[in-house]
Amino acid sequence: MSDEFRKNLLGPEPTLLPAEPEVYQHLALGKEPIELVASHPTSSLLWAILAEDAWKEGRTIESYAFARVGYHRGLDSLRRNGWRGAGPIPWEHEPNQGFLRALYALGRAAAAINEADEPERIEKFLNDSDPTAKAAIEA
Repeated sequence: MSDEFRKNLLGPEPTLLPAEPEVYQHLALGKEPIELVASHPTSSLLWAILAEDAWKEGRTIESYAFARVGYHRGLDSLRRNGWRGAGPIPWEHEPNQGFLRALYALGRAAAAINEADEPERIEKFLNDSDPTAKAAIEA
């Protein structure tokens, strides 16, 4: 973990979500996220992948819906792990990446459907969570 996230004397400590070894294992074995999400409905990573896949296929509304679920599941997980509505959610901590990917996907889909104010709010949330996340996702 970088020094930037190691100790934050001016604000809350970074939130580090727990790993999902079973989800990672199934994905590595080639299981499709749509097959896994029913048995792992709290996984932001699975919802984010579904949102990304739908986006790539031009299914904007489905991408929005999948991203919205991933975002809310991620908020639930963040809160269970000590997040109080503010503070770093570092991209470099792999288990955080599902939530950050869902957040990014939600902002992109919200912009595509012309949802007022939501894309800007999400952009700020993503940047406040980790200013490197957007570039990492877009890479």
